[in-house]
Amino acid sequence: MSPLGAEIAALIRQNGPIGVDRYMALCLGHPVHGYYRTRDPLGARGDFTTAPEISQMFGELIGAWSAYVHELMGRPDPLVLVELGPGRGTLMADALRALRSARPGMRVAPHLVETSPVLRAAQERLLAGTGAAWHADIESLPPGPAIILANEFFDCLPVRQFERRPTGWHERQVGLDPQGGLAFGLSPEPTPGLDADGPDGALMSVPTAGLALMRSLARRLCTQGGSLLAIDYGHVRPGFGDTLQALSGHRFADPLAAPGEADLTHHVDFAAHAKAAQAEGAAIHGPVDQGDFLAALGLGARAERLKARANAAQSAAIDAAITRLTDPSRGGMGSLFKVMAVSGPALGPLPGFPAA
Repeated sequence: MSPLGAEIAALIRQNGPIGVDRYMALCLGHPVHGYYRTRDPLGARGDFTTAPEISQMFGELIGAWSAYVHELMGRPDPLVLVELGPGRGTLMADALRALRSARPGMRVAPHLVETSPVLRAAQERLLAGTGAAWHADIESLPPGPAIILANEFFDCLPVRQFERRPTGWHERQVGLDPQGGLAFGLSPEPTPGLDADGPDGALMSVPTAGLALMRSLARRLCTQGGSLLAIDYGHVRPGFGDTLQALSGHRFADPLAAPGEADLTHHVDFAAHAKAAQAEGAAIHGPVDQGDFLAALGLGARAERLKARANAAQSAAIDAAITRLTDPSRGGMGSLFKVMAVSGPALGPLPGFPAA
């Protein structure tokens, strides 16, 4: 058992089973053994690869999108550009380069919300000289209009899970098996207030942390201006099923096998997040498939410009990156990943999304 696994087992022996949301929070954010506190999880030597690490084109197109939205916002000076969970800082670096190419002389104030000391160090190296500022949470961000980027961020926020039984919806918990290992189980009592219809045995995920954050961001955007761009793997219609998963070494793993040693994520329920934002008065754009979004922003044309200055090997790499980012089949990100924007109701149509 991993060091964090032993600590969680001791906690359960003392206080009883814990919810899936608390388990996720401990696995990812424990101050000593948490997954994101102790390592750089990205790239070939890590556990997964994100779109910005696949190709510079991804971040450049997000930068071009931000430049257009900045126009719609009335060109606030400086542009406050926020990224939530910015990885190594690759997306921000590529977006800043595209922004400054599109608008020479414009002032951009990058703000990064990051809790991992390892990743923050990587971001500081990459973004040195950009004037970037770092935050532990969204509450310390500067007030005013802002463009907020969230690529593969909502998927790692803690989620609660419930299983339907004849007596109601019982919360899924992490407890101990007879041998003392971690095991999933159910609370003996149903959770009051859950009245969703579902067949016996159905598993329902409720992204409590993500919905609370979405409501907070939507309130900010409605009162102060700007837009949120959320890109993540997930689904656009509510449904049942277990999407909690662990990734280790680019392979799926048992979520309970090695707490703190593997990434834990879940599929983002875009419908629920959209509903939460709309409840605060925000406008919703999308969601659309990532492949369609990047194509609408001009991915093909950007690739051709890069290939005009590339050798044969570089051109092949560019083509491979396009396939990885846009292919709708199982091996690609094109339809598995969705893109949704949230804005104040007065901002109007946003690029990359069909007109309402």
